[in-house]
Amino acid sequence: MMASIYYRKDDEWLLKKVDKICARERRSRSAIILSLLEQYFEREKKIGKILQDMEFVSLDQLEEALQLQEKEKKAKKLGQILKEKGVITENQIQRVVGLQRKNLSQDWLENKEGISTEGT
Repeated sequence: MMASIYYRKDDEWLLKKVDKICARERRSRSAIILSLLEQYFEREKKIGKILQDMEFVSLDQLEEALQLQEKEKKAKKLGQILKEKGVITENQIQRVVGLQRKNLSQDWLENKEGISTEGT
């Protein structure tokens, strides 16, 4: 799948920031932009919703696992229940948890440093 991004001269400063991240992480510009979009859209969501958004689980599978988790008095994490049922893989759990951690780290940085990325 390909996507084109059109930008104005005024937006070049933003692409320079993306290019710095590319060099630091040794990833392509498109990989960095997709990662940033993913973080933006999944921000402040619970793991179950992120799994559903990424189409790793259906709504029915999610609701069933949440009911099971409630019956067991939250003895197991949602990802563990879904993995045991063969719905998701360990790699999918790690991707979602990693995304959630990035979002939590960004929130912490913004609150600690008084930085806001709102509107940027």
